[in-house]
Amino acid sequence: MTYRNPTPTVDLVIELVDRIHRPILLIERLNPPHGWALPGGFVDYGESVETAAVREAEEETGLAVVLVEQFQVYSQPQRDPRQHTLSVVFIATATGTPQAGDDAQKVQIFDLWALPTMLCFDHDRILADYCAYRFHGHRPRLQEP
Repeated sequence: MTYRNPTPTVDLVIELVDRIHRPILLIERLNPPHGWALPGGFVDYGESVETAAVREAEEETGLAVVLVEQFQVYSQPQRDPRQHTLSVVFIATATGTPQAGDDAQKVQIFDLWALPTMLCFDHDRILADYCAYRFHGHRPRLQEP
């Protein structure tokens, strides 16, 4: 019997704490699917999700992040059109000027009330959950099985 398992990934909501209103960073993806996304990527074999999150943030934004908390796990099988993934999402902080790297074509700073509409994967849901948490203290509900 062959077993197939979801691939572990990480995503980060990076708050720039040295700027007014603590805006967040999004990357414009170089590779398909194209559009805006939270920084993140695949967890390497032998790597913890925390290490992967810090590594991916540095590779894609050029910034050293501080992980503040593990926010939520998103695992709907259709969340990534390429394959079944599950993402451990972290809230992180950083300071400085981001620079696009790795598979990020562009990195941009966004205030939460001016987010782009062309978001990849399920990042619109992640950001809606994050905004509800940041502004109202409401943690995301568990996903329906």
